[in-house]
Amino acid sequence: MKKAFTMVELVFVIVVVGILAATIIPSIKTNPLKEAAIQVVSHIRYTQHLAMVDDRFSSSDPIWYKKRWQMIFSRAVKPDDTVAYSIFSDTATGAGTTTAGDVDISEVAVNPLDTSKLLTGGYASAIKSTNDKVTKKLNLEKSYGIDNVNFKDGCSGSLRLSFDHLGRPIKGDLDSMTGPYSAGTQRLIKSNCKIILYSGSKSISIRVAPETGYTCILDSSSNCI
Repeated sequence: MKKAFTMVELVFVIVVVGILAATIIPSIKTNPLKEAAIQVVSHIRYTQHLAMVDDRFSSSDPIWYKKRWQMIFSRAVKPDDTVAYSIFSDTATGAGTTTAGDVDISEVAVNPLDTSKLLTGGYASAIKSTNDKVTKKLNLEKSYGIDNVNFKDGCSGSLRLSFDHLGRPIKGDLDSMTGPYSAGTQRLIKSNCKIILYSGSKSISIRVAPETGYTCILDSSSNCI
């Protein structure tokens, strides 16, 4: 005779499945703040990669070092007024369509995951976040709710990060530099750089190490995770 589940057994299975669902689902719930940090870490590493494979050195160009690949955080053009970032090489330094140090759409890196897009989420008045070339995920506020970014410790005073041909991190606006590494003071980062992403009352920190440029997300004890 063929056996079948009793009503009690079916109810028991449903209860067990419900308990498991209640336990597992919260653990896989998305965390926009951490997702944003993971993306930023990935793009810092990509900026470092670009700087190492395309260091912009030219013996015929006395300001070649101002054109190194860099990442800059800013607010996209109004009415958005949202936090975004761009990866670019300042080829318009000293001339061109933008003020030296600013981002022009012609200077932005191509998105390697979608070559029809550029690695910018919008920049000041030069690049609107609605431009069809913009990678929307780089607009941190629209995509992840990030409403502020701060650079502290070894890279405080600027929202820019660049790298030399050895992958060493450099702080500040490259256009103000008077040589490959200095602008009155040394520009190579000498101590850990901390980049903090804020979403309301919550925050998450990213650390960029001096010399190697090793980048990681920090836990509450300031250890890499």
